[in-house]
Amino acid sequence: MRLDLPLFTSQPTAPQPMGLVPLGEPRLDNALDGGLRADGLHEFHAADPIDVAGALGFALLVARLRRDLDARPLIWARQDDALGLPYGPGLVELGVDPDAVTLLALRDGKALLRAGLDCVRDGAAAAVLLELHGKQPLLDLTATRRLALAGAESETMVLLTRSAAPPAPSAAHTRWQVAAAPSQPLAASAPGFPAFALTLLRRRGGGEGLSITLEWNRDTVSFREALVRNPAPLPGTLPALAAGGAAGP
Repeated sequence: MRLDLPLFTSQPTAPQPMGLVPLGEPRLDNALDGGLRADGLHEFHAADPIDVAGALGFALLVARLRRDLDARPLIWARQDDALGLPYGPGLVELGVDPDAVTLLALRDGKALLRAGLDCVRDGAAAAVLLELHGKQPLLDLTATRRLALAGAESETMVLLTRSAAPPAPSAAHTRWQVAAAPSQPLAASAPGFPAFALTLLRRRGGGEGLSITLEWNRDTVSFREALVRNPAPLPGTLPALAAGGAAGP
């Protein structure tokens, strides 16, 4: 991972015809008519402050899938005062190659949006991820339209992660709410797969309101719907224990 290095100066590789990035979960991909638009603008809103890392992690995994289409690198732009720092071993655990990520640290939202648009127009990256916190007055409908148009022209996926800001009108092709979901432990109580609770807030072509919980399988490099393992139901003839341990009549 490179921090604050100059932007790619090499000529972008000739993009191949592409269209969609399937996420690997059939029910979701069917609802999206095959997947997320590969050169589209997609927004991921953290459901709550504690879900910022979840929204960011999900966007990174989408970028990871997008990179499989043409092997171009990824660009991740964030502000200097963004919460936490990227952790290389953590990215590896997710299946994201840190050496394929160029990290940009910008002083404020204005600089971030300007650099992000330049990166998208440049076309050297498969995906450009812009990590934004709080209200961003400059990120209006016009600004998102510029990002969407630039992405379509350069065949670059544009990913916006938002936190501490309500969804607002934009030119995004899809807008999602993301929350971290509890993972299901594996055999011998081994840690389970990362899980994300998603709600589709907006999509060109419809489908809003879809909710699904996905697990990320690093080995298969795809998402799958999380299995909900409910606790064993109580026998119907036995009442639940009342507080204090005594069963009611």
